[in-house]
Formats: sequence, C-alpha cells, structure tokens
Amino acid sequence: MQQTRLDLDRIRAARRVIDPVFLDTPLYRCDALAPALGCAVSVKLETANPVRSFKGRGTELVASRLAGEGAGAAVCASAGNLGQALAWSGGRRGLDVTVVASRHATAAKLDRIRALGATLELVDGDHELARERAADTARRDGIRLVEDSLDIETCEGAATIGLELADAAEPFDAVLIALGGGALATGVGHVLKALVPGTEVICVQPLGAPALTLSWRQRRVVSTDTAVTIADGVAGRHPIPAVLDDLLLAADDAVLVRESSIVTGMRMLFDHAGLVAEPSAALGVAAILEDRDRFAGRHVATIVCGSNVDMAAYRGWVGTGATAALA
Repeated sequence: MQQTRLDLDRIRAARRVIDPVFLDTPLYRCDALAPALGCAVSVKLETANPVRSFKGRGTELVASRLAGEGAGAAVCASAGNLGQALAWSGGRRGLDVTVVASRHATAAKLDRIRALGATLELVDGDHELARERAADTARRDGIRLVEDSLDIETCEGAATIGLELADAAEPFDAVLIALGGGALATGVGHVLKALVPGTEVICVQPLGAPALTLSWRQRRVVSTDTAVTIADGVAGRHPIPAVLDDLLLAADDAVLVRESSIVTGMRMLFDHAGLVAEPSAALGVAAILEDRDRFAGRHVATIVCGSNVDMAAYRGWVGTGATAALA
C-alpha cells in the first residue's frame, strides 16, 4: 500500500513550533459571495500575517530545525512568497538567508525579500532555473537548500491549516486549494482525509501551468516546457515525484482554470469580500466560476493563500473600482 510522507502527530506538534502570528487565521462564511457564486463560501484567510501568505507556517518549522542543528545559513528558490517567509523565520533565528528568484518575479515580492534582510540573487529565467541556481549555491557554499514541497516541513507546516479547517463549527462539502509545488494541497488534503474524510479535496491550477494537475491525472510525473500564467506562485514546470505520491493520496480532484476566471476571482474577492488576493489565492473562486453546477447549493471553503501583488498590475486586473480604493 502506498504510504504518505506526512504524519498527523507531527502536524499537531508543529503548532507548538510555529509562531502564533501564523496560526488560527480567520475562517468565516462570506455571505456576500454566495449570490454571485451560487453556493455558500467560507474563506480561510492566510494573508493577515507578516509575510502575507501561508508560507510562514512551513518556514517556521524549517528555520527552527536548522537553528536547532546549529546551521548558520540557508538558501531557497522562490517566486516570492517562500523567500519572504524564510527570510522572516530565518532572520529571527540568526540564519543568513539567500533567496534565488527570477528577475521577472513580482517586484513587490522581491523588494520585501530584501527588506526582510535576505540576500537576493536574480536569474534571467523562470522559477525552474532559480531552483537549479539555488541548488548550485547550496553545494558551493555548503549550506542547507530549502526546497518547497520536497522538504516535509513545508508540507506539514501548511497542513496546520487543515487542522483549523477540520475544527470548523460548520462542515464543508468541499475545500478548494491552490496547487503549485504541492505543499499546501498535500498538507491540507492529508489532514482533511484523516479527520473529515467526507470533505472533497479539490486542487486548482492555472490552465497555463498545469504540470502537477496533469501528473495527478496520469499518476506519473508530467513536466511541461512552459508555465505561462499571472499566478506566479503556482507556475512550476517539473513536479517532484515524492510530492505527487503524497498528492495522489490527499486529493479527490485536480482542475484547471482559465486566466480570465482567475482575474474575475480576484475582482470578486475585492468587490464582495474586501480582500486583496494575489492570482494564486483566487484559484478557488475561479474553479467555482467555471463549474457552477458542481458547487451549486454546497458549502465550499477556499484558502486565500497570499496577497503579495504588484499594485499596478493588480489595479489593471481588478478594474477602476479598485484603483481609487487602493490609491
């Protein structure tokens, strides 16, 4: 029988390590979204923390372990959110953090990585090239390479979101989870399968960056030549085999959504919920928009997993109504 790398006891123990600033994030039914989407929608808000994404849950575990081992430095590749989180968690534990990112990554994310004290190294390519450069840096300098989704701490840190969803007063018919490298989906999905198995776990990925969804559907690693999407946080091309194995046990479905639906999802979260969501964080709403019949009359939870956006691009996506409000 296939085994997962995740462990429920370790996930519960993780709550004692993670800084409380990342825990017990808001979870509420957003009634204003219901008429527009045709279903009850609860929002799990992972943006009200110092790095404005869920990634801090995982980097808290990584940095705590590294500090306990006496490590002095770490390096990671990031589209922006992991780098911010590792810079925050590592900096508070005396680690020198280097983040490798694409020169084309969201400028606001890169600026925040620098502001948090990390060394930022830019490459003229996409996230996969950044991963290669980070691995080279780790070998050259003899420091720890932090690999999102491959390092189990990143998955089990994210999985603490699942504990909070499982403890909700109202049960959910389905939980919609952004799918990129897989840490969030495998972590949350594992907990939900263990504690509330009647809840459908649905992963959502952009049509232009479908590698892990295609891999899930074919039950084998499928890489893609390109990843073209505004949802930069989930734009990987080469899934990690061990992560796919975990995902096959944790997810009930994996769906792809169009860019136009992602934009509409961001606009709806702003207009109806007052939330600034980066494109990856709007994938759940996009999935409802593209398959209204599937979710009609059901109670659905969506994880708003990040709010680190380039404001000029965001204003263009959500329209003039947000421009004045965000000015």
